[in-house]
Order: sequence, then structure tokens, then C-alpha cells
Amino acid sequence: MATIFSRIAAGEIPSYKVAEDKDHFAFLDINPVHPGHVLVIPRKETDYIFDLSEDEYSALMLFARRVAKAIGKAIPCKKVGVTVIGLDVNHVHVHLVPMNTGADMNFCGEKLTLPAGEMEEIARKIAENFE
Repeated sequence: MATIFSRIAAGEIPSYKVAEDKDHFAFLDINPVHPGHVLVIPRKETDYIFDLSEDEYSALMLFARRVAKAIGKAIPCKKVGVTVIGLDVNHVHVHLVPMNTGADMNFCGEKLTLPAGEMEEIARKIAENFE
């Protein structure tokens, strides 16, 4: 059975897509820790990031870097934080979070629920800045 992230990347479940290529997919987290919080996944289902081959790992991080640069252009922030936790969904995913303080990366606090229109606008801005 495919993970929820594979189903999102396949278009079976709606998402706020910001970028994709043949091997990767990036979309807004529906319960972000900060507006502009993006998840970057490999299309290939792998549970643990360090189980990726060196080439897969490098490609994922290079793709995530491109997405992070787009976030930085689209969302006013000091930096874009990156973390990999991987406990909630058994599919490798990199969190990219625009941040102005360390508190913007608090994954143990309350998650946000943003209106669909705001999510669409954030996704559009990031996608427009993706190179």
C-alpha cells in the first residue's frame, strides 16, 4: 500500500504543490509550524533518509536546496530552516521552514491551520520562484 506522500505525489490526494521533477515532489505541509512550511519527498518510497543511496540522498538534498531558495524569495524570513524527523509518515521527507527565530521551527508546539486561499497564495509564490 502506498504511503500518503506517494498518493499526494501521484495526484490521488490534493496538495499545494510548489515544485516537482521526475524523482521528487514538494508541497505545503497542511498543518505547518510556520506559514510556508514545505515537505520535500523522493517519489521512491523509502522510510528512513539514511537508507537512501548516496546518489538518491544527494539528489534529494539538492532538490530541497532549490525549493529552499524559492521559499526564501517568496516568504519574508531571515533563513529557511531544514530538518528531517520522519516519525509521522514512513516516507522520507525533508521539512523546509521559513524562519525569523528558532521558535518558528518548533515541531512540538501547536500546528497552524491556514485558510485554503492563503495556502494557495503561498504555494503559488514559492512555485513562481522555483528554478
